[in-house]
Amino acid sequence: MTGALRIVIADDHYLVREGVRQALDRSDHLDVVAAVGTAPELESAVDAERPDVVVTDIRMPPLNRTDGIDAARRIRAAYPNTGILVLSQYNDPSYARQLLEDGVAGVGYLLKERVGDPVRLIAAVEEVAAGGSVVDPEVVASLVARTERDPESPTALLTDREHDVLGAMAEGRTNASIAEQLHLSVSSIEKYSSSIFTKLGLFDEPDVHRRVAAVLAYLDDRGRAEPL
Repeated sequence: MTGALRIVIADDHYLVREGVRQALDRSDHLDVVAAVGTAPELESAVDAERPDVVVTDIRMPPLNRTDGIDAARRIRAAYPNTGILVLSQYNDPSYARQLLEDGVAGVGYLLKERVGDPVRLIAAVEEVAAGGSVVDPEVVASLVARTERDPESPTALLTDREHDVLGAMAEGRTNASIAEQLHLSVSSIEKYSSSIFTKLGLFDEPDVHRRVAAVLAYLDDRGRAEPL
């Protein structure tokens, strides 16, 4: 396991913890060094193990509210290079916004149903470990849909294809990945991206994660206009 990414898992449900562990154990590049059931145990495990990535639930003891996200944010403040992947059973944009408001680099938010897809879960862990960002497509769709309900939202100016590109962009995909997903050329994606940022009034950064941050910041701002 030399050179493997060190992982700490936190979830108060034993079967979920073991499911995540077994999924990650499929990769020779990942090493689960601790699996715990509460937010305080998570922070203690991180202090002791200094993992590369934390995979955590949102709601855990002692309060069973947003203990996982709160612990993750404290961990990121103490250990900025630790990747955070939150697994949630809730497709609730407010949780994603709360997690991402400190920045999107090295942070991911997936629905727990993705645990059944080890390849996808492993890819998400490796992405946040590398400083990338991962946002579940269903959560992105909810964020975009929330803004689309506002006729004054600049997203109303986007074409259907631009909406597709925006959703893929907010998932943390590169232009090449978006092009492959939508069966378009990279140059076409670059043109769509430029148009999207112009219409949304966002500064177009060459770094994909800054673009994701800008998109999510915009969606967050629009989402706050409507109670969750």
